[in-house]
Amino acid sequence: MTQLSLRSLQAGYGAVRALRGVSLDVGKGAMVALLGANGAGKSTTLKVISGMLKPLSGDLEFEGRSLCGLTPTQIVRLGIAHVPEGRKIFKDLAVSENLRMGAYTRRDSAGVKEDLSMVLDLFPRLRERTKQLGGSLSGGEQQMLAIGRGLMARPSLLLLDEPSLGIAPNLVIDIFAALKRINEERQMTMLIVEQNVHVALKTTTYGYVLQVGRIAVDGESAELRRNKGLVVSYMGSQG
Repeated sequence: MTQLSLRSLQAGYGAVRALRGVSLDVGKGAMVALLGANGAGKSTTLKVISGMLKPLSGDLEFEGRSLCGLTPTQIVRLGIAHVPEGRKIFKDLAVSENLRMGAYTRRDSAGVKEDLSMVLDLFPRLRERTKQLGGSLSGGEQQMLAIGRGLMARPSLLLLDEPSLGIAPNLVIDIFAALKRINEERQMTMLIVEQNVHVALKTTTYGYVLQVGRIAVDGESAELRRNKGLVVSYMGSQG
């Protein structure tokens, strides 16, 4: 069952066209990678889905409903949470306060408490630091906090923008293991923008590669991993 569908999506910033007719599908409960070099349009795609950037043309549907014209808050309430590049946590708030900010659209206090416990079980480092200010955490811990904040919205679709960026390799393994666990335990759909090609394709089941605002290639993640020329052809020397 397709949960998210993008059709001929075009978007940009002023005169710069970042997306040039992007079409892709994300199945319910799937983990899908969105790959590409810097400037390919990966982050722009996520911003359009979450309502942070309005499309110029094309359509995008979530569970059969068009997202065009909806505000970011309305989109969160539909069940889509966006963990942005650069984490963008509240550095002057405690870890526990940052997490609760992720549940700002919810009114089910019992469910919020349950999800808070779930996030702290998923990321034990955060449980040890609930009273620390977000800005005092390491880069990897801040990324865990950003993901945890996204999970607190209890989304059915989680958008993640470069979750491994600037993080020590051992923490990257922990973070992707946690994402895999939450996907399996809650059947949470994930669309993951990532430049670490190896870890992205090892974790996901399907991948799309963007090149200059267009889908250049897509396929099963295992198949893409076997394509030795993929990284060089579409992503330079990255990965």
